[in-house]
Amino acid sequence: MISQDKQFTVINDDFICAHCKQEVPATVKGTPRNHCPFCLWCKHLDIRPGDRANPCKGLMTPISVHIHSKKGYMIIHECTVCNERVRVKSITAPEPIPDNFDLILTLSQQPS
Repeated sequence: MISQDKQFTVINDDFICAHCKQEVPATVKGTPRNHCPFCLWCKHLDIRPGDRANPCKGLMTPISVHIHSKKGYMIIHECTVCNERVRVKSITAPEPIPDNFDLILTLSQQPS
């Protein structure tokens, strides 16, 4: 699914996780999913959420979780290619496949 923003085109498609090889459906509402709900890994694709414009394309490992007062659980990823760190909002119900909450809890015990 593609939607237009005033500044860029948001791409929200199904994908196969490059880390665990699971099929990942697009989100139904809200921010496009850029990480796997099963293993929480992602690819370094976005400059702005959903734009898929980052040239790096490296795999990003989930390293910790930050709890934001308004956005909830924010997964902190580190790129295995360029070492950039980014925070992405955890995807919860009512999505078809919410993020693996057990992994989120494990990551929340890691220092950020």
